Amino acid sequence: MARVRTGVRAVSAVLAAVLGATLAGCSATGGKRAEERAAAKAAQGRAAVDTPRWTFAMVTHSGDGDTFWDIVQSGAKQAAAKDNIKFLYAHDVEGNKQAQSVQAMIDQKVDGLIVTLAKPDAMKDVVAKAKKAGIPVITVNSGSDKSKEFGALTHIGQDEVIAGEAVGEQLNERGKKKAVCVLHEQGNVGHEQRCDGVKKSFKGEVQNLYVEGTNMPGVQSSIEAKLQSDKDIDAVVTLGAPFAPTAVKAAEQAGSKAEVDTFDLNAKVAEALQSGKLGFAVDQDPYLQGYEAVDLLWLYRYNRDMLGGGRPVLTGPQIVTKDDAKTLAEYAKRGTR
Repeated sequence: MARVRTGVRAVSAVLAAVLGATLAGCSATGGKRAEERAAAKAAQGRAAVDTPRWTFAMVTHSGDGDTFWDIVQSGAKQAAAKDNIKFLYAHDVEGNKQAQSVQAMIDQKVDGLIVTLAKPDAMKDVVAKAKKAGIPVITVNSGSDKSKEFGALTHIGQDEVIAGEAVGEQLNERGKKKAVCVLHEQGNVGHEQRCDGVKKSFKGEVQNLYVEGTNMPGVQSSIEAKLQSDKDIDAVVTLGAPFAPTAVKAAEQAGSKAEVDTFDLNAKVAEALQSGKLGFAVDQDPYLQGYEAVDLLWLYRYNRDMLGGGRPVLTGPQIVTKDDAKTLAEYAKRGTR
């Protein structure tokens, strides 16, 4: 009997070894191949999942030609391709018109909504209508403090006050004494919060300068006049990447040595950081905001998943300097940073 038990143990050991090797092979190759197939499909614009063809809409407060929102859309479209989602996009800088676009998406009975709350008073009622209609809503970029109150599942973006504080701390490190914060969209609560954050942490003086963001020559003239009238200003902070090169030109025309710094990153900002024309940028990763918003809506529809437990999912801020810009430049050129 002892010999039989020994033989059984020997055979069992051999079978276990063979089974283990087989499972290891499946784990090492099967999983990897599945991931590669999914990645290849997504890269070709084909879905990597077999869930229903849902329709998600994004409605933002963007104006025309804003490169920041091009990057947001780039991330959203990539996630939509992967997740078998039909992606719709609309925008308007006017809060009431943005709300009308959201209502139009509700009327189309979309399966999910992504909205910004730069003008929260204009958006409150229509977000409530979406929720009443059973449409899940995620907010991005602006309105983290209103997102939960309005009934959104979560918010994806950066805390604007914290981002502003990061700018103030960076200005302190650079020995700046007097800064001007350029607000290009009046009524945008996120912009006010950014400048408030700068004032909160900056040891020097901060003055707000309101400009009309849709009129770039006017933006340059306003900054130029401000710098000419106050030679003590040694830092100009713009709140969007497209306005940074304009501020650089304004400083040059005014004969000012003020350093220009900016919120947000794009290809031109990355180049200007490398050349030294800009001091630093605050990156909130707009690609990630678009990508995660779509992906999280898909996860919610598919599996009732939601990151953050209802709290904001932060994508920034990240301070980008000349040392970082070279690495990020290639991603900025392809429109993903």
